[in-house]
Amino acid sequence: MELTGGRVRMTPGARRVVEAAERLFYAHGIHAVGVDLIAAEAGVTKKTLYDRFGSKEQIVVEYLAGRDERWRAFLAERLERLERPAAEARVLAVFDASREWSGEFGAKGCAMVNAHAEISDPGHPAYAVIAAQKTWMLELFTGLVREAGAEDADSTARALMLLHEGALVAHGLGMFPDPFAAARDQARALLGGVRRS
Repeated sequence: MELTGGRVRMTPGARRVVEAAERLFYAHGIHAVGVDLIAAEAGVTKKTLYDRFGSKEQIVVEYLAGRDERWRAFLAERLERLERPAAEARVLAVFDASREWSGEFGAKGCAMVNAHAEISDPGHPAYAVIAAQKTWMLELFTGLVREAGAEDADSTARALMLLHEGALVAHGLGMFPDPFAAARDQARALLGGVRRS
């Protein structure tokens, strides 16, 4: 197993393993999917899988880290599309991007939230990936709210994070139509009521 910065160096076979694992883990859950099935779906032997990744836990790390990297790039591209955006528009664009992402890649909700339901042990190597992704989102909201000139940026960012996470969960559960639009509306109202420094 060749790790670079805690991640496996991706050969074509390793990439097939992660792609198969992502489909299976997201559709069926991490605990429900064994390495035999991942190897079969990827068209590699179980020995090759273990030689490359060392453990199922490392495959979970690669799955979640790869999904997070794609989400961050997806969001950055959406934010860059905005022409001379006001900071408030950038906050609302996060909800729009999440709605678009969830429509394309997230019918079952947030992969990180789903993974956390199965991996709550801080000692699991994937736990750090899950926590880092959510920390990054909170920091993103905090930075955007500060740009908007909110007096209590930390409190406002936490409220936005709660709206965002609630929309992710409601979407995954199919609770009601378009939870991202509802969360976006609440975010706009929240930002409109925030006093400026």
